[in-house]
Formats: sequence, structure tokens, C-alpha cells
Amino acid sequence: MTTERDGTRPNPPLLGALLYLVMNLPIGIASFVFVVTMLSVGVGTVIVWVGLAVLAIAVLVWRGFAQAERARVHVMLGTYIAVPYRPDEGRRWTTRIKDPATWKDMAYCVLLLPIGIAEFTLMVTFWATSLWLVTLPVCWTWLPADWRPVMWDEPLFSIDSWPETLPWAALGVLVLAMAIALTKALGTLHARYARSMLGPSRRHISKLEQLSTAGAIDWSTEWPATVESIYRPVTR
Repeated sequence: MTTERDGTRPNPPLLGALLYLVMNLPIGIASFVFVVTMLSVGVGTVIVWVGLAVLAIAVLVWRGFAQAERARVHVMLGTYIAVPYRPDEGRRWTTRIKDPATWKDMAYCVLLLPIGIAEFTLMVTFWATSLWLVTLPVCWTWLPADWRPVMWDEPLFSIDSWPETLPWAALGVLVLAMAIALTKALGTLHARYARSMLGPSRRHISKLEQLSTAGAIDWSTEWPATVESIYRPVTR
């Protein structure tokens, strides 16, 4: 798989999407704190040259994080993201700093926190609610006699007998179906988002689409001077 425009579509597995979306919150916290802290320290101390070393380390780490994220998306969401970086051509740091992919990696690290908060909240809310309602007929007999679900100090509903749990269990099945659909949808959306942020730009893809070949495209190289230099044989 490479891009949606070559015929592939993200179609993440349910369990993989669920685990991925829940993991985004702790990973997003770590990536956000790292980038913001390192940029603050690096820019603040650049006048004494220490900041240059800090910023260099930050660039290496967030590019490494982006590479790990491409692998995580591939494993858990079933979506391959090609490496978009320009070749170094002997000027490694100049190329890295000028490469738009480097700064898109940084933006992805920062934005993963608010996105992760939203995804984590939706997943926990829908899955916890649906599973609780579905299992209510089973666990109701072990609940205290005066038990009531409460929200903002007000009881949501009252259940005084086992048959009264059945309509709520039916509602739980509906919410569970919604949770499954939402998980798949969010997994697909995040796969597309990750592909747009961490993969080759549409401009690069459009240039390569103008060529026809039976081979595979090496996305990690710049637009070549000759057609032959961008194709490699495909082993199937």
C-alpha cells in the first residue's frame, strides 16, 4: 500500500483501531511535552550555543518518533505510510532543516495530544457505556438495593427488578454497534490524517502519477532527473 490515489483505502481492524486510539492519549502527552520542552530550552539557550545541540537532538528525536508512528500505523491500522524525507546529499543538517517533512513531523507530535484526548474520550465513553449496559442483566443481582446510576447528583434511571434491565441491555447493544462503527471510522480518519502528515506530499505524488510503470516507486528520493532512477523491481 502507498497512497489512496493508487487504489488503496485505509481499512483498520477493529481491535487494532481501538488499541491505537486509546494509546494516542499517553503517547500524545509524551510527544507534546517533549517537543514543547526541547524547543523552549533550545531557543532560550541558543545564544550560548548549547541551544543548537538541544534543537539538533529534538529534530532527531521527533523524526525518530515519526518513523515509529509510521510503523505503529502500519501494524495497528493496516495502513502503510511511505517515508517522505529528502536525501541528505552530503549536507545532512541543512537538508533536514529545509525539508518540510521535518516540520510536519513536529506538528504531528504536537497535535497528537489534542487529537488523542478527543479519541480517548470517545472510545472510553462509548465502549464503557455499551459494555456496562449489555452486562447489566448479569451484574444487576450483585448491585446494592438502593443502587442508582447518577450524573450531576441526579439519578439517570431506576431499576427495581431483573426484567427492567432488559430494555437497557437492548440499548447497550445499540450503543455497542455505534461504538464499533465509531472505532472503525476514527481509525480510518486517523490513518488518512497520519498519511497526509507523515507521508509524501500530494505535489510529490502528483508528479509521480504522471509516469507509468509496472515497478514500485521509491518515495524517499527527490524528483529525479531520469525516469529510470526512481523505479525498483517489485518482488511479490
